[in-house]
Amino acid sequence: MSQRKKILYGLFGIIIGLCVGALFRNYRTLEIVSMCNSINSMKQKSALEIIGLHPSETPENSQRNLVFVGVMTAKDFLQSRAKAVYDTWGKSIPGRIAFFSSEESVADDIPLVALKGVDDRYPPQKKSFMMLHYMYEHYIDKFEWFARADDDVFIRTDKLEMFLRSVDSSKPQFIGQAGRGNSEEFGLLSLEFDENFCMGGPGVIMSRETLRRVAPHIPTCLKNLYSTHEDVEVGRCVQKFAGIPCTWNYEMQSILHHNSSGSRAFSGNLKNKEVHSAITLHPVKKPAFMYRLHAYTLGLKAQELRQQSLMLHRDIAQMTALLQIPRINKNLAPGVPIFPSDETSADYLGDHTILDLNRHRPSHLDEIIEWDFIAKSLYSGMHPNPKRKIESSLKEGLNDVVREIMEHINNFSRQRGRVIEFRELLYGYMRVNSLYGQDLIMDLLLVYKKYRGKKMTVPVRRHLYIQRSFTDIRVREITGQVVPAYAVTLDSRLPIGSTRPFDNSTGLDRMRSFLNSGWERLSDTFAISNPSMIEMPKDRIVFIIPLAGRPETFMRFLRNFEQVALQQDLRTDLLVSLYVDPSDSSLLTNLLDQLRSRYPQNRINYLQLQGNFSRGVALDRAIKSPFCKQDDILFFIDVDMIFTQRTLDRIRANVIRNRQVYLPIVFSEYDPHPESLGQMYLESGPKPITTEHLHRSSYDQNFSSPYPVTNANGYFRQFGYGLAGIYKSDILRPDLGGFNTDITGWGLEDVKFLESIIAANLKGSQRLLDVADGRVDPFQDPLRQQQQELVVFRAPDPSLVHIFHPINCDRNLEEAQYKMCLGTKANTLGSFRTLEERFVQDRELLLFGRRARGNR
Repeated sequence: MSQRKKILYGLFGIIIGLCVGALFRNYRTLEIVSMCNSINSMKQKSALEIIGLHPSETPENSQRNLVFVGVMTAKDFLQSRAKAVYDTWGKSIPGRIAFFSSEESVADDIPLVALKGVDDRYPPQKKSFMMLHYMYEHYIDKFEWFARADDDVFIRTDKLEMFLRSVDSSKPQFIGQAGRGNSEEFGLLSLEFDENFCMGGPGVIMSRETLRRVAPHIPTCLKNLYSTHEDVEVGRCVQKFAGIPCTWNYEMQSILHHNSSGSRAFSGNLKNKEVHSAITLHPVKKPAFMYRLHAYTLGLKAQELRQQSLMLHRDIAQMTALLQIPRINKNLAPGVPIFPSDETSADYLGDHTILDLNRHRPSHLDEIIEWDFIAKSLYSGMHPNPKRKIESSLKEGLNDVVREIMEHINNFSRQRGRVIEFRELLYGYMRVNSLYGQDLIMDLLLVYKKYRGKKMTVPVRRHLYIQRSFTDIRVREITGQVVPAYAVTLDSRLPIGSTRPFDNSTGLDRMRSFLNSGWERLSDTFAISNPSMIEMPKDRIVFIIPLAGRPETFMRFLRNFEQVALQQDLRTDLLVSLYVDPSDSSLLTNLLDQLRSRYPQNRINYLQLQGNFSRGVALDRAIKSPFCKQDDILFFIDVDMIFTQRTLDRIRANVIRNRQVYLPIVFSEYDPHPESLGQMYLESGPKPITTEHLHRSSYDQNFSSPYPVTNANGYFRQFGYGLAGIYKSDILRPDLGGFNTDITGWGLEDVKFLESIIAANLKGSQRLLDVADGRVDPFQDPLRQQQQELVVFRAPDPSLVHIFHPINCDRNLEEAQYKMCLGTKANTLGSFRTLEERFVQDRELLLFGRRARGNR
């Protein structure tokens, strides 16, 4: 019986194996047939059909026949590099583009030419020459210029068109970055002392006349190769049969730019002179970086169009003034409008009357804003920290201004034979009026280089006086299935497991959203800054409060919470981490139980903790408790805070799952009676704070009315990070891991939390390097890559107010905590003007200051 089973099992296995083999064989046959059909269909296309060119189109009757770009690629790169080129800059060429590969190459989604008798071996000498010969045979009379490019080069097509239209195409031209080989190759390339070649990486451009002279002699050039470098041999062929060398030009190294970083090129910050001024950028080895560059250059193009629009509006405003047309009048004459479409149309071009094109001139002394001094540090007379480090945002803004100014100065440097380079910002002054714009005075150290005629290099100093006016707010409308980043962000508010409404977006669309540039994120911030303008689901907010004693202050907070969160918002819950003495425990828990009984639909809970108070431990226990769900917004708040419904709206608008953390800048109330507290410091040291110094705010009664925010009442606490909003699913990520539980007492745990977020975000640059080195493929899971970075969003919130209470800094605290406590305590004494008046008028304070200075 067992022998029969073995035979049956063997026969069954043979039958299964034959079926599987037949299936794979048929699949392979179908694949080969499909490939053959694709090759046959491709061969059936003519050279003009491949690039979509009508036979009647010529440079004389079409603006799209300026340049033909031939991109050398290989069979293995058709669906990666070649497709990335065609999806980005390839479709905006002022002419046509085609990809040249080996004879067996097949691709339906790009204009591909499979060169007969050519393989993908390196160096691609035969492929390069045969591509030039193909251009000559089929397109010589159809284009003015012919460009040879690799599949790892990015071309700014708008700059390319502007450059080529400024050069005479009827003459023989051979344009590229001239080279003679490196030191190791000296004497091995068989070049004469006056010969050079155009480096192939950044791209090579030749006029129609050059190709006409060279192409008939390509077979001769192929038979006489003196090196393994195809760009050297092409240059040698052009020199011999066209009689011209590659352009010897100082600017070509920046116009056709080659980055020597290899595969890591363009993986860092794109805000640099090379990216902004170059026509071609090489090498771009990873398709993801090709899309990244394309998104960034689209942002630059949008800025240029915006500037052109402003200039046209300015001209219209000047013309209407000369024609004595009132600004409120929107017609040049009866029935002749200034703009063809009104505000209700999608084609509305804007209205010059709403643009503040004239500089604001203050009419009162109070409207004059003081200047900040810029040097190695930033000095501000009215800032809580008068001397401080220049913030990264300000530094980036100054670099943008300098770069734009230098581009403007060097706009005609090629015609004048000189260039001016920026070296250093020596010092400057800055002031910002949030309603009108920014004023800058900058002293720059520049270097003047003259390379035509009598050459010279001279250092010079120049002053710049810059006025940057704010204009109207721009609103972008979402149309179609391709949505900007913040629309995907709003979609991410859906509960876990729900279906997204934008499932039809392609991988390219997701990559564009993921690799978007800073200018788009800025517009997104403006787009969501007013939460009342956007219909969005109300996610639940859980207020988490660490509490140690202070029952009276806690009762005020509960009144505020009940009036605003429970009676108005209806989707805000409360979780309290209690560190209390047994005497206070029953009082506080009874208050919470009573509140829970009155509002059973809300989650009002508390945790009772033992041991020494630690804010980090209290928050960490609350985060990991079952009272908070994964899709809840956790907002860490202190018992001294008061808030309104606007606070909750801002939290929901600015906390974005997988994308953004909200750290509001709260308004902190000054001591309303500074003379009583200041008297304590006239002695040898601070005294214990008694109940007579406790402050009760008159604001306790109606928490729905706005708090009077004035310079005399308080200040915005820019250096406080204790209040934060974040999704629970984000804070429990492995790279964050919640709060530091090793810190005892108050303070420093918020700084450590912020540092952990920044450290996780710094991995973003490392991820770009991982992409460059091939360790990460963003196309496989772009959303996962997107979720790894949490943007820290900070903004002043006048509805979130810290009510004053006396501060007692325990000398047993760690040194860093103790210094932070003293700094916070000093900031609450009063405004600069109040302290100045008290100091000047109080003789005892003057004597105390003199004694303190003498003891140092």
